Amino acid sequence: MKVLKFGGTSVGSAERIKEVARLICDGKRKLVVLSAMSGTTNTLVEIANYLYKKNHDAANEIINNLESKYYAEIERLYSTNEYKQKGHDLIRCHFDEIKAFTMDVFTVNEEKSILAQGELISTAMMNYYLLEQGIKSVLLPALDYMRTNKNGEPDHIYIRENLVPMLEKYPDAEIFITQGYICRNAFGEVDNLQRGGSDYSASLIGAAINASEIQIWTDIDGMHNNDPRFVEGTRSIAELSFDEAAELAYFGAKILHPTSVLPAKLGNIPVRLLNTMDPAAPGTLISGNETSAGIKAIAAKDNITAIRIKSGRMLFAYGFMRKIFEIFESYKTPIDMITTSEVGVSVTIDNDRFLNEIVDDLKKYGAVEIDTDQVIICIVGELRRENKGYADRVFNALKEIPIRMISYGGSDHNISVLVAAEYKKDALRALSAHLF
Repeated sequence: MKVLKFGGTSVGSAERIKEVARLICDGKRKLVVLSAMSGTTNTLVEIANYLYKKNHDAANEIINNLESKYYAEIERLYSTNEYKQKGHDLIRCHFDEIKAFTMDVFTVNEEKSILAQGELISTAMMNYYLLEQGIKSVLLPALDYMRTNKNGEPDHIYIRENLVPMLEKYPDAEIFITQGYICRNAFGEVDNLQRGGSDYSASLIGAAINASEIQIWTDIDGMHNNDPRFVEGTRSIAELSFDEAAELAYFGAKILHPTSVLPAKLGNIPVRLLNTMDPAAPGTLISGNETSAGIKAIAAKDNITAIRIKSGRMLFAYGFMRKIFEIFESYKTPIDMITTSEVGVSVTIDNDRFLNEIVDDLKKYGAVEIDTDQVIICIVGELRRENKGYADRVFNALKEIPIRMISYGGSDHNISVLVAAEYKKDALRALSAHLF
């Protein structure tokens, strides 16, 4: 069985839902993971923000506007009075639940329940549409099988042990529909896999049921070799290894959620990136197969902060790096890049929530300098260490760009450089011109 995931744009309107239905109804059994309709989650976040501020009038106005949009889509989606009524009842039920949060104390638990409504609505709408068309469709509630453990990580055993029996209950089903993004935590509360988590859901589900393939359908034809928003003439990449795709996703390629590669890699399940707007396009295949040597693609990760710690204590000292890393660990702040010398160490982070506290603690060990508004430019491919010339090509391309940090040799798939945000576009364009 294949697992297909469709993002918010792909199910962003009644017409788009009908297009997705045409794509998935090909006579082959499959499990389909859906995001919320495009714009819904952002609107639900806005509603939650007003509820935190106890501005119930503003929250209710946004709720009513969103509800009206859904009623309009219901009228366009269904052709029979029976399913139009079911659709109206569905919307009324979910929005009554959202409105109930304006009448009580609002906490993070209530926020997560609100944020889950988008996926719950979109999947029910799709399931009703398929049933109206005579398709044997079954709605699988993700909240009944998708769970995280006490560390906030997916509980793989729980997911498999609960999802597989659910599928076996419906041997005649043609299509299974389920929610991406949402889950329960270890305490049974409604939670989520963070923004972009529908990709992660699809990968976790694919690994749990040992799918033959995981397909991620978006509005672009596969992963491109550079960011098409800033660089003209980019092209989709036919094939990537799991490691190459993971590097690109983590360092800024928006088409794929960074966490979604690992479950597929561990299960050796190929992932195919496809375009809902152009289903015939071949897209990108990500697998465990070896790919050709060379540079494949470039990605950029924004909003990076660089931290340099200068200290004479590093000279001939052991334990210094451990003390530095423990500070970041204590604030649960991951490090992206690191470079060292005998008198200093520079690291980058993409989460500056605890930046002031981190800097205060680092000052115990040396002088600290901060550079904000930086960008990591990541050059990815099969860059085996025995091959020559890759670094030379990269740095020749960037000879006019001031480089703050360089990371090379940490893997056979990645050369990363740190530049100020003002040089991002120039760096991406220069690399494309020289490398492709």
